[in-house]
Amino acid sequence: MTKTGARFFALLALLMIALVAARAQDVKPAATPEDPEADSAAAMKFTVHESRKGGDWDMWDIGRPHPMQGKGEFGDNDAIGVAAGKRIPTDCSLYWNDPDTHKILCFSSQASLVYFLDAPQANAARAAKRWREMQKKPAS
Repeated sequence: MTKTGARFFALLALLMIALVAARAQDVKPAATPEDPEADSAAAMKFTVHESRKGGDWDMWDIGRPHPMQGKGEFGDNDAIGVAAGKRIPTDCSLYWNDPDTHKILCFSSQASLVYFLDAPQANAARAAKRWREMQKKPAS
């Protein structure tokens, strides 16, 4: 490599470092909630149950119905799937108990549950509305 090429790359590297440093000064920290205690209390209101991690039903009980099976809303179908208009059967081994209505909503995966908990009341209402529509027409 020639001296000119080495100088060019050195200047280019210095320019990149300067640009990154300038951009780093523009980044502001995220705003903290006004009342972090209230936010934490609201988050703790939601209880998630995953009995796959022990309790009276575990992995050795394969073939035995899960204790929550048959008790979930939407015919034990995944609540997010129902909200999207799809029937995704579950064994209710991953479920959420609504603290307001005490209804049990089943989920087929952790991802589905996490997505649901972003807006639980809105997602539950959307799933209930779609479930009523799905009951009017036969399963596809």
